[in-house]
Formats: sequence, C-alpha cells, structure tokens
Amino acid sequence: MTEPFATSSRSSVGLEWELMLADGVTGDLVSRAPEVLDGLEERTKLERYTVTGELLTNTVEVTSGIGDTVAAAVDDIADAIAAVRTVTDPLGIELLCAGSHPFAQWFDQGITDKTRYHTLIERTQWWGRNMMIWGIHVHVGVDDVHKVFPIINALAVYLPHLQALSASSPFWAGERTGYASNRALVFQQLPTAGLPWPLKDWSEFEGYLDDMIATGVIHDATEVRWDIRPAPRWGTIEVRACDGMSTLPELAAVASLVQVLVEHFSRELDAGRDLTTIQPWFVRENKWRAARYGLDARVIVDPDGTQIEVTTHLRETMERLGDVAADLKCAREFAGLERILSQGASSTRQTLVADASDGDLREVVQHLIREFRAGPTLREHLASLGH
Repeated sequence: MTEPFATSSRSSVGLEWELMLADGVTGDLVSRAPEVLDGLEERTKLERYTVTGELLTNTVEVTSGIGDTVAAAVDDIADAIAAVRTVTDPLGIELLCAGSHPFAQWFDQGITDKTRYHTLIERTQWWGRNMMIWGIHVHVGVDDVHKVFPIINALAVYLPHLQALSASSPFWAGERTGYASNRALVFQQLPTAGLPWPLKDWSEFEGYLDDMIATGVIHDATEVRWDIRPAPRWGTIEVRACDGMSTLPELAAVASLVQVLVEHFSRELDAGRDLTTIQPWFVRENKWRAARYGLDARVIVDPDGTQIEVTTHLRETMERLGDVAADLKCAREFAGLERILSQGASSTRQTLVADASDGDLREVVQHLIREFRAGPTLREHLASLGH
C-alpha cells in the first residue's frame, strides 16, 4: 500500500497531554470525563486547542494547535487547562498528571463508550483493562519523508533520556514498584506498542503496514503504537515514550528536547552525514534501565557499547545542541531540563512524599494535585531561570 506523508512545517510542534480527573478530597479517580467534555463543547469549538476523551472516562486529553515554537504550543495547552478548570472546579474535580495513579484499581474504572475502545478491550482483555496510564505525545514536523526513519532510528538512542526525565509512575495499584516508570513496561504489552522496529526507509514502513493490515492486526497506521512513530496524517514524528509530566514547565522542557533533537538530526542529514544509531538489543536494554532507575540509569550511547550516566549524557547533549535550541527559539525551555536533572523527576518527588508520610499514597495524590495546580506557570518558571 502507499501511505502518504503529509506536508508539515519543519520542526513545528504539537503537544498532547493526558490528564486524570480526581475527587479533590479523597484523590480517587472519578469517571466524569463525559460530563466535563459536554460542559466544554460549545465554548472550545473555535479554539486552537482541543479537549477530548480517552480510553478511560477518568481522563481528558488536551491538545495544542500546531506551534512554530514550543512556547506557542504550551500556551495552547495552558489555555486548554484553564478552560477545563471552568467546568471541573465547580464540580470539585481536581486535575493531575503522572504516568500512573498511585493507588487506583483497574476494575473501578469506566471505559469510554466508543467502538474502537470496546474492540481494544475485547482483544487485549486483562492487559487492556490495566492500561491505567497517562502520557504525553510530542509531534515534530519533518520536511522530507526520506528523513523520517533515519531520524526515528537516531531518536531511539535518546529514548531512555526522555523516559528518565518524564518518569512519574513509581506506584501501581497501591504498590511501590521499584521502577521509576512502571508505565513504560505496562504500555508495551499492547499489540504494536513498544519500541519501533528498526526500519530503513518509508517503503519498509509501507511493507510493515501491508503485513499488519493483511493479517488483521491493525486497520490503519493510527493503530501503530510505537514509542516513537511516524504520524503520516500530520507529517510528523511523534514521541510517545514519556510518562505524563506532572507540571507544565516540565512538559515544555521535554518537548524542547524532542524538537531540538529532530531539528539537529535533520540538519545532519541535510549535510550528508550519517546519524548515530545503536543495536536494537541496546535500545531494548536502555528502555528497561530507564524504566527501572530513571535519572539514576547508566545508558548505552553508541554502537561500541559505551555506557554513561544518563544525566551526564543529557548535560553533554544540552551543551552541544544549545545553538539549535536558540535557533528554534526554545532556549529557555531547553534550559529547564537542568531543573529536572538537579531536582529530580516526578517519580523521585512522589517517593519522597510517600516516605515522609509513612507510605500514605493519598498524600502522594494530594502532592500531585497541588503540584499541577499551584506549580509555576511556564512564564514564571522561565523568569526564574534568569534568561
């Protein structure tokens, strides 16, 4: 089959952020997304952003318009959250985000009444019902279809970095998992989810789609759920590996890293240079290490098997690609990565709260609610960086 790749502006940015709905007092998830969405339908239909439902009725997803900069896309997200709060605040519903809810149980959650979701659950059964996971998706525009898979394969080297920065699912169904990102290992249980196959070019991807459609695994390209995937309809590469970010400045920082990496790789290809990739077995090992250890992980960064602390490699990358960030007008958001590196990702903050409250996971949820609501806006955060 022929799968057209849409035209998009090079290195443009789109963001998707999945948010939990919780009772403000108990912290329990509430299955009230249909009610929230009904209340928003009229007031948001002409906006750049969208607010939609997801698999579970305890979730809403906010999506930006196409931004020339990370800041523009994040502004859309902030506007969407403000709109959602006009409905949720009067109902006593709080918003929060992490890769998992610390104590919720799958059997208490409702499924959104759409055929594609019922079909997914029917096929995947227990694993599908256990998809109590929240993430972010970062789209970056690519100007040439022939660049798509070289860039995806190069981005795979940085998957553990993105996982570690966003790690926010140390608890699962009331248990301390010992993983910084339990979500990363749960999500890959779905058909077509997990690491991307190391395909060489677009024609191999079209062959993959032919095989998967012919055997009834998928109906179209939207059902490919890789950690990094092409989004042909939008003309983008979509990074889906990250846990849900707990604050807006962190979302902006991680989005800037994705944008900078894609633009850097695109420039390298323009200059006729090959991109660094590593063996698929190294990519797989890195994913597990980042899920287990988060920002404490050592990762494999080249085909020779060189291992380095993920924080050290991130700082080296930030130093090397600072000029690209400046060109993309996301230098301040890019600098925000240092705050995560120095203060820890959400998974660290959650475990500290749990330790301080004798393991009371309701306190962890209240921490996440406070952080999401009272944490700095992006503008305040950038101002504090002094740039």
